[in-house]
Amino acid sequence: MNAWYLIAPFAPLAGALIAGLFGRAVGRAGAHTVTILGVALSFVASCVIAGDVIGHGQTFNGSLYTWSLLGDVHLQIGFLIDRLTVLMMLVVTFVSLMVHVYTIGYMHDDPGYQRFFSYISLFTFSMMMLVMSNNFLQLFFGWEAVGVVSYLLIGFWYTRPTAIYANLKAFIVNRIGDFGFLLGIGLILAHFGTLDYAPVFAGAAGMKTATIQLFPGAPWLLMSVVCICLFIGAMGKSAQFPLHVWLPDSMEGPTPISALIHAATMVTAGIFMVARMSPLFELSDTARSFVLVIGGITTFFMALIALVQYDIKRVVAYSTLSQLGYMTVALGASAYGAGIFHLMTHAFFKAVLFLGAGSVIVALHHEQDMRKMGGLRKFMPITYVTVLIGALANAAFPGFAGFFSKDLIIEAAHDSHIWGASFAYVCVLACAAVTAFYTFRLVFMAFHGAPRMDHHTMEHLHESPWVITVPLVLLAIPSILSGYWVGEIPLGDFFGSSIYYAPEHDTIRRLAEEFHGTGPFILEGLKSPPFWLTLAGILGAVYLYLINPGAAAKVRAALRVPVRILDNKYGFDDFNQNVLADGAVETGKLLWQRGDVGVIDGIVNGSARTVVWAAGVVRTLQSGLIYHYAFAMIAGAFVLLTVWLWAAARM
Repeated sequence: MNAWYLIAPFAPLAGALIAGLFGRAVGRAGAHTVTILGVALSFVASCVIAGDVIGHGQTFNGSLYTWSLLGDVHLQIGFLIDRLTVLMMLVVTFVSLMVHVYTIGYMHDDPGYQRFFSYISLFTFSMMMLVMSNNFLQLFFGWEAVGVVSYLLIGFWYTRPTAIYANLKAFIVNRIGDFGFLLGIGLILAHFGTLDYAPVFAGAAGMKTATIQLFPGAPWLLMSVVCICLFIGAMGKSAQFPLHVWLPDSMEGPTPISALIHAATMVTAGIFMVARMSPLFELSDTARSFVLVIGGITTFFMALIALVQYDIKRVVAYSTLSQLGYMTVALGASAYGAGIFHLMTHAFFKAVLFLGAGSVIVALHHEQDMRKMGGLRKFMPITYVTVLIGALANAAFPGFAGFFSKDLIIEAAHDSHIWGASFAYVCVLACAAVTAFYTFRLVFMAFHGAPRMDHHTMEHLHESPWVITVPLVLLAIPSILSGYWVGEIPLGDFFGSSIYYAPEHDTIRRLAEEFHGTGPFILEGLKSPPFWLTLAGILGAVYLYLINPGAAAKVRAALRVPVRILDNKYGFDDFNQNVLADGAVETGKLLWQRGDVGVIDGIVNGSARTVVWAAGVVRTLQSGLIYHYAFAMIAGAFVLLTVWLWAAARM
């Protein structure tokens, strides 16, 4: 086995252990040095592996060791190195490396400096184990490990009650999704007798018509149940409706983790998992219809919430939810390559937006309200240009990375013929205008117009240090250029056998036949409805926030009912808190008062009182007076004599 396969995941783990266990000894500089070197080495290893896989076709599928046996089932740690794997490895390690460097500037004065570097390096290790796994058990290990590290990072500032609430919320919501994920893995083990990908994928076609009875007399297709259970796991990890509620609150964590975990890597784990499971999902139209509808709802309705947010990080957070919905729609339309391609382009431009927002927050002494910003392009030109590039890519403006991947998804939804595709197409198409509007609303409110911060803050405004701006620039470059691989990655044969398309699901093939180069792709895009909707969204933001800034408040006042609904996030948080959380508490109180106190304590205490009463009765018979005992003896003799005479008479 190639040594680089071990270096790629374990180099970040080594850095995490050194920074975490010996943070005081190595100091702040030592902590960021070892973790950055570990992730840099992992990135180099990923590049070498990618060269072998893409350039020479050297794929690998094998186990490192067997750590336990479950009957005939071998529980193994192993790697599957193919083209899908190396693409994810490159994205994870590159974005992680940029975030590590950026963190030096952002967390410079934080007392938990070494601990933070240990966490983000540990996260990189967990994510690498997830994407490199060749079996469901290791996939689940990586899945849960990134969840645990996410919990630690969201609540990193644990003295803030809001941070503790947010990380508990993320933990609980993800456990709901993980329950479904675990059920899906359990069904696979029960019916295939193995947890390794290869035999499961090879035998999946033979299970296409197999059924199970969830309820007596109601058979369900096994593949539909398995895929829906697996996707429920993806709904939690990739924050899909209705398990989306944790991601906006996770912005309570430091900004670097927003870019690393909640934009570029962890939340895309669910997208990667479904693409990896394409041999299973291609066998169930029901599961893919479910995926399409959930993706469509998430895409459009989460984007609407971003329209009314004033917290700069929450605008980007709801944008992330919407873009994850785009990826999910691609998966449901059997355009797995388009979904992974958007995962890649989105990782770059969304990391730019999050890190750019963090640069602004640092410059404004941790102010996140866009109403207290304005005019920052004069003071922070590098941050402004990089955020503008990220905004153009996020809005899918022609020529930028997001344009190629997003247009491909919209076309895939339009060409799909399974149930739910029309609904998903309307959602992703309408979202083009909404995305452009809220994205440029952020740009204009933060960087244009008159400064709205206080005089003291404005006096000290300046561009962020190089450890913040260099990662921004390096991430902005692929935010422009990565889209030009559209002909090679999603529309070419880049993924090979790592993604499976059923012959009857030829969406990508039809799109590939219509592709004649990036130039014609852009020109064709200029005539398509998504471009005109995008342009309308940008022009709407220009009018409301540049030409006539007072009009925005009037529009908000005129639409106060929809705005209140969006401000309230459709009531999901209230429902979860008042019905589920408070309902669970009240149910617990009821069981405690009626069940524990009323029944269980009643039985225990009643038994005790009965014993006390019986003891009191018996105690009265032990008076210590001789005539009482003599009377008792005479009475006893009389009773015995009476019984004896009665028995003799009966004989």
